[in-house]
Amino acid sequence: MSEEFSFNTKVVHASLGIDEATGALNTPLHLSSTFHQPDFDNYHEFDYARSGNPTRQAVEDAIAKLENGTHGFAFATGMAAISAALLTLSQEDHFIISGDVYGGTFRLTEQILPRFGITHTFVDMGDLDAVAAAFQENTKLVYVETPSNPLMRVTDIAAVARLAKEHDCYTFVDNTFLTPALQRPLDLGADLVVHSATKFIGGHSDILAGLVVTNNEELAKQVYFMQNSTGGVLGVQDCWLLLRGLKTLAVRMNVGTDSARKLAEFLQADDRVKEVFYPGLASHPDYDIQQKQADSAGAVLSFDLGSEEAARQFVNHAKLPVFSVSLGAVESILSYPARMSHAAIPEGERLKLGITPGLLRFSAGLEDIADVIADFEQALAYTVERSAR
Repeated sequence: MSEEFSFNTKVVHASLGIDEATGALNTPLHLSSTFHQPDFDNYHEFDYARSGNPTRQAVEDAIAKLENGTHGFAFATGMAAISAALLTLSQEDHFIISGDVYGGTFRLTEQILPRFGITHTFVDMGDLDAVAAAFQENTKLVYVETPSNPLMRVTDIAAVARLAKEHDCYTFVDNTFLTPALQRPLDLGADLVVHSATKFIGGHSDILAGLVVTNNEELAKQVYFMQNSTGGVLGVQDCWLLLRGLKTLAVRMNVGTDSARKLAEFLQADDRVKEVFYPGLASHPDYDIQQKQADSAGAVLSFDLGSEEAARQFVNHAKLPVFSVSLGAVESILSYPARMSHAAIPEGERLKLGITPGLLRFSAGLEDIADVIADFEQALAYTVERSAR
């Protein structure tokens, strides 16, 4: 698809799979684990479904186009995608990683990769001097999550990528929260992008999926080797559902982003809310960076009610959002990071990062935002009252 078209147009056509034989608009479900070969000496592109499947290839081609990459890979979960990306590292390699990352990424970094002799340093990616100081002789890559989960801190991708290149290192970016609809890290100098496609790209809380995209041939070979060797591929039916979700990605992200901004403004003006974390607010410390590198701030925000009891009361009385693990769906989702997404991080570390007992994360869905704000208003009435800031 020509670069002259907007993302809204590209995303629809990248996810179409018009069948040449029949003209059907949707990619066929190739429910086959193995493929017949013409003869002893000549093999088709596909031989065994772990190594490649036409339906999965349609997903991989689509996400590569949308991230402006050259190679895409579809995995069974977001953590399978992240694992494959980080397992391009080898024994005695070191990497630098955002200090506040998703709990599953933290668990992989702290408890699994060290078994293979892979070391790491957590840093505040907003402090470029700290990032520069963290490089070692054996550092191979910098892993960035931006905006971060759940505190919505923003990393200057281009600046970190420049630092990495100065040290002959790769830059990997978790783009789950913004998707290529709002942010395209490869265009900013990153070498590889990962997604939990369970979230916004899938968009309907009905599948688990992970994606990797790169424009680096050597990285692509390594990721494919890990995908084929470890076998954590995305199943055919889930590939089809992911393509269906992808078609409406731009519309869903636009609505969710507009809703999140309006809700963040409402929460910021309420004295019962201790703090709001949303990089679309001009008061956010990383607002300018977010404006520079992304089309908007996305559909996720977090807010601190000051105590676990206040958070508990709010959740108990909010009627519209589901209270659940995950995010990025057509329904709004409210979650409690300390016991859900970031439960794998020890309490002391969580508190250092700012993941407090009163912190809630909200993912805006497609409900009318006026209804959501009215619901939040009535739920806040049950929280512990706070003196005016």
